[in-house]
Amino acid sequence: MNVDLSQLTEWRREFHRFPEIGWSEFWTTSRIADYLEQMGFEILLGKQIINEDFVRGRQSTVVEQGLANALAYGAKQKWLDKMDGYTGCVAMLDTGRAGKTVALRFDIDCVNVSETQNPQHIPNQLGFRSLNDGFMHACGHDAHITIGLGTALWLSQNKDKLNGKVKIVFQPAEEGVRGAAAIAASGVIDDADYFAGSHIGFCADSGTVISNPKNFLSTTKIDIRYKGKPAHAGAAPHLGRNALLAAAHAVTQLHGIARHGEGMTRINVGVLKAGEGRNVIPAGAQIQLEVRGENKAINQYMADQVMQIAQGIAIGFDVGYETEIMGEAVDMNNDPELVKLVEEIALSQPEVHSTNADYAFNASEDATILGRRVQEHGGKAVYFILGADRTAGHHEAEFDFDEKQLLTGVKIYTALVQRLLG
Repeated sequence: MNVDLSQLTEWRREFHRFPEIGWSEFWTTSRIADYLEQMGFEILLGKQIINEDFVRGRQSTVVEQGLANALAYGAKQKWLDKMDGYTGCVAMLDTGRAGKTVALRFDIDCVNVSETQNPQHIPNQLGFRSLNDGFMHACGHDAHITIGLGTALWLSQNKDKLNGKVKIVFQPAEEGVRGAAAIAASGVIDDADYFAGSHIGFCADSGTVISNPKNFLSTTKIDIRYKGKPAHAGAAPHLGRNALLAAAHAVTQLHGIARHGEGMTRINVGVLKAGEGRNVIPAGAQIQLEVRGENKAINQYMADQVMQIAQGIAIGFDVGYETEIMGEAVDMNNDPELVKLVEEIALSQPEVHSTNADYAFNASEDATILGRRVQEHGGKAVYFILGADRTAGHHEAEFDFDEKQLLTGVKIYTALVQRLLG
């Protein structure tokens, strides 16, 4: 192993200071590209890795602010030009020798959390707390970036020991499951024979690796927008078209969707915004919701029901409407061959004392879109969880993790690549 913990820690703390939310990770992408260029990788950016038709939940105001922040932080213009408005990158390593292709995925965005001011919080003690108010790497994606870079550094140093190709995907916008679909649809990993992704912490402590998390739920995040017509609520209410009432009726009907008899389903309306003033017939309303299903087909049933209700309510209340898919993920089953390999590699590390091949994830992760894409093209995929002790739960203001697991992660990934391409 030619990668040391001090370098990994330095990288992690650098990225922790500059958190950026999905589709605004311009500084993060630029900095990753700086390091990859030093290591000698071919770097794909922008529309080379993004299919615009499958971009989910990307807001122009967020993008513009991200660009402004990136320039203020010193991002290189050459990378911003190549990104052409789309974050994330793919590092390519071709050994020049015939062999398989391995794709690895690491997500890079942060969450909308304000980091704690508690002086006992390690980032506060050591001076690497978030510099972006209201944003924080509170889900460990700074660790994921670091493990990806550490893996890249090892690959650049050991290229002569490998055959085939490696593609390292630094994915934007995992939060809200918004980024993977656009990368998958670009076709950039369609030639991969193997795919691997992971998450740090979550449901496992230091020394444990969950090699085969099960029950990944398919999900679709949907926005419904109703457009009515304003009118004076006292003098002429009959001239208005009430978008608020349409949305309110939609919410009750959405939660009444008949559950599927062949597997688990979920629905939640998380946001309802409507109206302009107490004496005005509400002309606008927005619903933000999600559905989930035990598999892709069951989730699609839920999503289809949502679309049907959205349309029916619009007709019934004589209002305009539009729907937009804001994020998505699918179910995925790990391939046993790779699960066994991850277990063997993990247990060969002295700092790992146990693996768990039977954990019910019961949540969604858009790495599954990339994994399923590889599987559907004849390849094999695995997603595992790298245990790490935490000071608080994910997405909490006090979140921090055991940085020693950065090296554990790099060791697992590099050993996996070596076993697959050696």
